[in-house]
Order: sequence, then structure tokens, then C-alpha cells
Amino acid sequence: MHLLLVEDDTETARYVATALERAGHTVAWSADGREALDLARNASFDVLIVDRMLPAIDGVSLVRQLRGEGGGAPVLFLSALAGIDDRVTGLEAGGDDYLIKPFAIAELLARVSALGRRSSTAESPTRLRVADLELDLIRRTATRSGDPIDLLPREFELLEFLMCNAGKVVTKTMLLERVWKFTFDPKTTVVETHVSRLRNKIDKGFAPELIHTVRGVGYCLRGLA
Repeated sequence: MHLLLVEDDTETARYVATALERAGHTVAWSADGREALDLARNASFDVLIVDRMLPAIDGVSLVRQLRGEGGGAPVLFLSALAGIDDRVTGLEAGGDDYLIKPFAIAELLARVSALGRRSSTAESPTRLRVADLELDLIRRTATRSGDPIDLLPREFELLEFLMCNAGKVVTKTMLLERVWKFTFDPKTTVVETHVSRLRNKIDKGFAPELIHTVRGVGYCLRGLA
């Protein structure tokens, strides 16, 4: 895979890049957030590995800007900021995974490989449709009855997962694992908050309602009540 490593500590960058290259990947390295933003805009990368604390543009702002521009390459945050709030902030900004420093190189390689597999779109649909709601996975746009719906990156990912599982009940744990990439319950209302915001955007003013709460279980997106 072709990877972009954004890390301002030269020793860490050299260590990580060497391990990735020995595993068969090609690695572009940037020590500056602004330079990395330009690289990500002008080249195709399979996975981005991004430190949080960077010169010029910090890692969270970098990823948030890329997601806002439609950049869909998976992002692994690699950071010494280890608090739950730090991890939530990174994932909320559009990160797909979060690995805390210090880390085992074997785990880093495994996570990068997993993100690379998930990013493959060879047999994936480019559009999802439920009732009059449509999601364009290439342009990263959403419409209902032809009207555009403005979604934040995490809202888009949440809606994509719900639409991929249309008609099925998905639990809070499933959403935390698949959308936020948590392997634990962070004991926050992040899922409930995002579902509420998403419901307000895609259901308010439209009929029928598509997002349904299954009390005590989770949520279900379906076209019929």
C-alpha cells in the first residue's frame, strides 16, 4: 500500500517508516501539517498515519479539513494524547482508528493492514438508497427527495452504516465499533447525540421517518414504519 506518515519527531518517523517499508509498503513522510495537507490533496494514499501534535496545522485540523473536502482515505491517529476525550476528538474529526504512543510496531502494522482492507472499494456499491434517501459514496453527498442534506463526516459514516444495514437493528456497541472504531464503551452519549442530529437532518420535514429507535436495543433505518 501507499501510505502517508505525518510525524514531526524524526526518530519516531524513521522507526515507523522503516517498519512499514519492510512490511512491503511505500511510505511518504511529512513532518509538517500544512505540507501533509498538500500531499494528501495531490496524491492518492491508501492509509494516512497522523500524529496529533504537528507544526503549522495540528493533526485533528488536518484530518477535519481533508474530510470536509471529501478525502476518504482511512486515517490512523498515532498520538501520545491518551485520554478518552483525546481519542473521541480524533475519531470525531474523521479518524478511523487511534493508536497511543508508545506502541508495539506489530500492532501498528496490523491496524494499518486492517484499514487498508476496509478501504478497498473493488466490489463496493457507489450509491446507497432507502426509500427516497440516497447516499453517494464517491461524492460523499446525501439527498432526500432530491434535496441535498449537509452532513458532517461522522454523520455521513453513521448514515452509511445504517443504510448498509437497512431493515436490521444495530446496537450502540455495533455503532461504537464500526463507526467510531472503539473496542470499548467510552461511557459517553456520542452515539445518541449523533443519531439525534442525523435524525433531525434526514427525517425532519420528510415522511415517512426512516430512523427508528428500538428501545433497549438500538436503531433501525427502514423505509416503512
